[in-house]
Amino acid sequence: MRALIPTGNPETLTELGEVELPTPQRHEALIRVTDVALNRADFLYLSAPSTTFRPGIDAAGVVAKAAVDGSGPAEGSRVALHLPSGGGAAEYVAASADRLAVVPDNVDSADAAALPLGGLVAQRLLALAGPLEGRRILATGVGGGVGQVLIQLAVAEGAEITAVAAQGQPTDHMAALGAKIALDIDAVEDTAFDIVLESVGGDLGSKTAHKLRPGGQFLWFGQASGSPITLDFFRQVQGGASLTLRHFVYGDGDGSRDAEDMDALLDLASQGKLRVEIGRRDNWAGADSLLKEMAAGRLRGKAVLGVD
Repeated sequence: MRALIPTGNPETLTELGEVELPTPQRHEALIRVTDVALNRADFLYLSAPSTTFRPGIDAAGVVAKAAVDGSGPAEGSRVALHLPSGGGAAEYVAASADRLAVVPDNVDSADAAALPLGGLVAQRLLALAGPLEGRRILATGVGGGVGQVLIQLAVAEGAEITAVAAQGQPTDHMAALGAKIALDIDAVEDTAFDIVLESVGGDLGSKTAHKLRPGGQFLWFGQASGSPITLDFFRQVQGGASLTLRHFVYGDGDGSRDAEDMDALLDLASQGKLRVEIGRRDNWAGADSLLKEMAAGRLRGKAVLGVD
C-alpha cells in the first residue's frame, strides 16, 4: 500500500512510497484513511537525522474491518485517529479502540482529522490551569492547531486571553476567536496575568514570566524557537512576583484517556461550540511543501491532506 515515508533528505522530508499493509491484532480495527492532518511534531520528527518516523499523528477514516475482540467502532464507522508514534499518512492503519473516536454525522472528516493532537494539548493544558472564570491568560505560540482550540475553550470558560504573535504572523483568526493580540511582548505593560501559557522559548518566552501577578502560574508546553527560556531568580525577586512553573507534557500517562477526550472534543464540534480552522487542504502528494510552510509560520490554522 502507499504511505508517506521519510526520505532522510532535509530538502525533501517526505514522499509517497510503498509499505506493507498492516495486519491488525485482535484488539485493533483496520482503518481506511481518508484525511491526514499535519502537526509541527511531524516536521520535527521528520527533520531528525536518520529518522524512521512516518508522518500522520492525526487522521480520519472509515473502519474497514472491526476489531476481532469486539472492542471499538463497528465496520463502516467514520473515526478520528490519534497515533502518537505517527504512521497515519497511509492508505490503511491498524488502531486500537483507545486511539479512535467516532465522528458525528455533522462533522466533516477533515475537521475531525485536524482536532486530536491540538485539541488534546489545549484541553489538558487548560484543565491543569484550573478554573478559568474571570482569569487572565497570556499565551505564546497559539497561532496554529493548539492555539485555535485553546482560545475557544478558554473564552468559553470565561477567561480573557491575550495572544502574543510575531510581526507578519497571521492574527485575524485568533482575534476572531476572541483573543486580544499583542505584537510586542515589551509593549505589554500589564503585569497582572494569572496564567502564562508558554510554547516559544528564547527571549520571548523568558519575558512572559515577568507579566505574571504574584503567585501566578507559568505553564511551559513547548519550545518552538528551539531556544530555551531563561529565568533570573533575582530579577524575579526584584519584580516582587513569585510564580509556580509547571512543565507540561500532554501525553503523560498511558494514553487510555485519548478516545474519551477526543469524544468530548468532537461533541463540542458537533454542537457548534468548537470550530476547526483549516488553513490549507491538499492532496497528500503535497505534504512536503505544506510541512515547510508550517515550519516557517506562514500557515494559519491546520493543514489537512486528502488520501486518495
